[in-house]
Amino acid sequence: MPDNNFEKNLEKYAEVIIKIGINVQPGQRVLIMPWTENADFVEVLAEQAYRAGASFVDVLWDNEPLRLTRFEHAPHDSFGMVSDWRANAIIEAGKRGDAIIRMASPDPTLLIEQDPALVQDFQKAEYQQLQPYFNLVRSRGINWSGIGVPTERWAAKVLPDVPADERIRQMWELIFKMCRITTTDDPLAEWERHIAVLAARSEYMNQKQYAALKLNAPGTDLWMGLPKGQQWLSARMTSKAGIASVVNIPTEETFTMPHRAQVNGTVRATKPLNVRGMMYIDNFSLTFDNGKVVNAKAEVGEAHLKNLLATDENASYLGEIALVPHSSPISQSGRLFLNTLYDENASCHIALGAAYRFSLEGGEEMSPEEFEAAGGNNSMIHTDFMIGSEAMDIDGITADGKAEPVMRSGEWAFKV
Repeated sequence: MPDNNFEKNLEKYAEVIIKIGINVQPGQRVLIMPWTENADFVEVLAEQAYRAGASFVDVLWDNEPLRLTRFEHAPHDSFGMVSDWRANAIIEAGKRGDAIIRMASPDPTLLIEQDPALVQDFQKAEYQQLQPYFNLVRSRGINWSGIGVPTERWAAKVLPDVPADERIRQMWELIFKMCRITTTDDPLAEWERHIAVLAARSEYMNQKQYAALKLNAPGTDLWMGLPKGQQWLSARMTSKAGIASVVNIPTEETFTMPHRAQVNGTVRATKPLNVRGMMYIDNFSLTFDNGKVVNAKAEVGEAHLKNLLATDENASYLGEIALVPHSSPISQSGRLFLNTLYDENASCHIALGAAYRFSLEGGEEMSPEEFEAAGGNNSMIHTDFMIGSEAMDIDGITADGKAEPVMRSGEWAFKV
């Protein structure tokens, strides 16, 4: 017998994604990029998209077992090859102004036993092929959203203590809770309230215009300069076409870009880093000197970490600092999701690689050279990793050198 309550929650989740996440406009096309395992939920999403006025819903499938099969059996000299038609479909959708949904639910350890050099070749080729799409994302060229949908492999990692035949349902219940679907009678209204609170925190930080942040926690002693004209942002962003979307569901962060050349000290990750199911790195730390990583250590996946830092000449500089309270629903769930979309919204995090141009006043009009001179970072990659915990203290440093509390014991030190 169908579980009507569960089906209603699926519809509510899809409605939040369509109306709050991508905010599809009447007559707009939609592109969904799911795993083949998510076929049932894709149908629910498509129905909600059409109800909201979408003119056409297209789907570009991906399959994890096929990806693993390639690494196990394909010729080693073939990993620079990328599917041209797939990449072109994504780029064309972006240029056309389609609303795009990306499902971020890979098996976090899918390729953990594969040759790191092959993983690097594959990932670098994919990054290069998709640069036009990533440039659209980083310049507010589209309305899009990244979401999580349960898969058997992901659920097995998150809920290893749950019987296999119950994992998917319990994973759904976790996602409903983390995404404010079952914690309120009106998820759409609750999301509007949540977005307003995040926006107020961004406004507070923009008014402060700190010259730097000082981060302290076990294993972390980091000084992070901030550029003049820094723009603190949060959940909702408006594309150049004037469409507001929430690019991550769930989202708990308030973020900006650091000055690429003014980061000094050491930072220790507080959660494993899973790079789209292709790299798994754990118990790692980075040391920075004048913005650049000069030492990288990891107990698990050190070769992957060093390959990531070597992706291009600017991959070893930072492009983002995001502040997230330890009291976020994701953190308080007590679960490690091994998925950046979820884990980054449980923890303060920083990103190696490209800065978002819209996180600097006037940044979108600057040439790459001007952006870099102003403190921005240009890179093929943008890879977030988690550094926050209940032990994190952060001070904002004013232009005259005064330290003001921003976070204490992992929580906001100011009210909005």
